[in-house]
Amino acid sequence: MNRSLWKLGFVAGLLASIASASNAATVQGKVVNATTGKPAASVEVILIQLQGTMQPVANTKSNAQGEFTFDHPGIGAQPMLVRAVYHGVNFHQPLPPGKNSVEVNVYDLSSDVKSITVPSHLVIFQPNGSTLTIAEQFLVRNETKPPMAYFRADGNFQMTLTDNATVRQIAASGPSGMPVVQAPIELGKNKYAIAYAFRPGDNEVRLAYEVPYSGNAATVKISPSYGESRVILVVPPSMTVTADQLQSAGQEQGMNLYEHSFTGAPTAFAVNLSGTAPPPNDAASENDSQAGGAQQGTPIQVVPGRLDGLKWPLLGVLVVAFALGGFLLSRKTVEVNATNGTAKLQSTAQSPAQAPASLAALDKETATSLDGLKDLIFKLELRRQAGTISESEYAAERAKAEQILRDLVRG
Repeated sequence: MNRSLWKLGFVAGLLASIASASNAATVQGKVVNATTGKPAASVEVILIQLQGTMQPVANTKSNAQGEFTFDHPGIGAQPMLVRAVYHGVNFHQPLPPGKNSVEVNVYDLSSDVKSITVPSHLVIFQPNGSTLTIAEQFLVRNETKPPMAYFRADGNFQMTLTDNATVRQIAASGPSGMPVVQAPIELGKNKYAIAYAFRPGDNEVRLAYEVPYSGNAATVKISPSYGESRVILVVPPSMTVTADQLQSAGQEQGMNLYEHSFTGAPTAFAVNLSGTAPPPNDAASENDSQAGGAQQGTPIQVVPGRLDGLKWPLLGVLVVAFALGGFLLSRKTVEVNATNGTAKLQSTAQSPAQAPASLAALDKETATSLDGLKDLIFKLELRRQAGTISESEYAAERAKAEQILRDLVRG
């Protein structure tokens, strides 16, 4: 009897160990010092799970060849993040589903502000009752030779806000497109800074704040900090905007674009805003006509390239709701054409994006492509921000997008 029980216990234990092994997954990685091109040894490496909350689930150190290994059931099955801590600075590399190898580049550090430039500065306005929500995005370019990360622990990227502003969130992302929330460093006199390692290539800083909007009007001061040659303003069409040296840059997806150019050294300028976002009912007929046209074979307009850089503030809420990691919704940077030395917004009329021919085609595209899903979600959120979709329609479309994203992650 005891022998039989022992056999049963042995078999049960063996099956359990096999099941455990089948659930485990391994990732092989390497840490490379991209400044020197050599492997980085004895670097702390952390595996971070993105589903739910960002939670470290394993840690190790790179060996003499810069190599490391992680075993975890989530590897390959869900989006994860690998963090390498080099000289006290965090460097991240996304680990998407289906991938079992990763290389994390770390860099030697530079504290010279000349290591970066800011070629693009976008400001988005959205009325919200008695407050005005403002989102700013800075494209931060690092072209150091040899490649180095720009960083200072006391704050290496500064932003000046308008009076009476309340900061809601600051996030930064490197060339991989993975947004990481930053702790603001208060410098006084409406100035804030973050301590973030800007890697070689295109990085982004994303700032969201609110100001009082009494009487549906406000004057906001926009302050360029790093020699930007122009600032792009994005507002709902029902709002009135005035400012010195402000020119219309057209309308995209129900939002008006304005460009403020500087004739000399960039200085702070005032923007006068008034009005509210249009109520959803005002645009219901527009939405119906778009849907009807799609059913009749009319092409669905894909988000133009020059608005790709605006996707982060509109997708931010969804990224949190999905809890699947910002890199799944990585954006493309704003494309800029240089003509006779003057930067101009790319004309979507001259190079229209290829669009699916019907809603069914759009569904098919988004069912198999994160880029297609990104465009779908952006268009949905932009319509909501502009007030051109009812809450019930928004909830239904958002639920559909969430399900598609979950299906994509599961593979």
